[in-house]
Amino acid sequence: MAHMIETMAYAGEVPWHGLGTKVPADLTPEQMLQAAGLDWEVNKVDLTYGDGLVVPGKKGLVRSSDGAYLDTIGDDWNPLQNSEAFEFFNDFVMAGDMEMHTAGSLEDGRRTWALAKIKDAVFETVKDDITECFLLFSNPHKYGMSITVMMTPVRVVCSNTITMALNGASDIMVKINHRSEFDADAVKETLGVAKEKLDTYKEAAQFLSTKNYTKDSIVEYFNEVFPFTANKRDSEMSRNTKLAMDVLDTQPGAEYGRGTFWQAFNTVTYLTDHELGRSNDTRLQSAWFGSNRKKKIVALEKAIEFAEAA
Repeated sequence: MAHMIETMAYAGEVPWHGLGTKVPADLTPEQMLQAAGLDWEVNKVDLTYGDGLVVPGKKGLVRSSDGAYLDTIGDDWNPLQNSEAFEFFNDFVMAGDMEMHTAGSLEDGRRTWALAKIKDAVFETVKDDITECFLLFSNPHKYGMSITVMMTPVRVVCSNTITMALNGASDIMVKINHRSEFDADAVKETLGVAKEKLDTYKEAAQFLSTKNYTKDSIVEYFNEVFPFTANKRDSEMSRNTKLAMDVLDTQPGAEYGRGTFWQAFNTVTYLTDHELGRSNDTRLQSAWFGSNRKKKIVALEKAIEFAEAA
């Protein structure tokens, strides 16, 4: 398995990135934790120098299963154990509102995650073009990174992940600093508001599917999402705009909303999830947590702007 993903388990169809070990679809959060190889803890240990002198104000973060050194942290840095992160899903799963979908470890254990499918959060943009919604819990064991819980829609026909930032990122994401105690109830309350924002995204998607692009506006749209680098404009299209134009009509699901800004937007999510980057596991990392996540926020905002002007 590629180096960015250390361990992973998934239920249902093979994920778009093609990585991981298949497990039954009815696992409890604790069972998914074990299946994904995340049943270990992180411990804070003293750092020493010289003749056993303790480094003041600093600790080492070490994994219990193999003694792996994960990072150097401050005294006030509070680790959230993987088991505590997965407990967050218990009430949802037991009530039948969610089912565990994928879980795993990135960067040699420095970032762990769990993804659960929200059963009643499904909508149809155009006939047979279905989008499902998932809840992603990212629990990093790394200094400078926050615990993150966010909604992430996935277009079924192509498995493109979609990043929403409609009316601000706080609408669909909660971040908790490791210097604060994790309050699961407060996060759940905030995400109750976030779930309502899915209706806003649904309206945006359906709006995009009614607005057609022109030969010129589609190139302009892609150029704004994928700008020229180093101020070099040796053609009308940036390098990635050319890639987008190449797959515009051949990407999975291109037949839904053909000729509209919904098709244009999904071309961007297809490229970022499936084509750009060095490998599938680096694309997974970037799609959820890195530059491609930000790229999709820009793509959605720009698509709405162009559609409104169409």
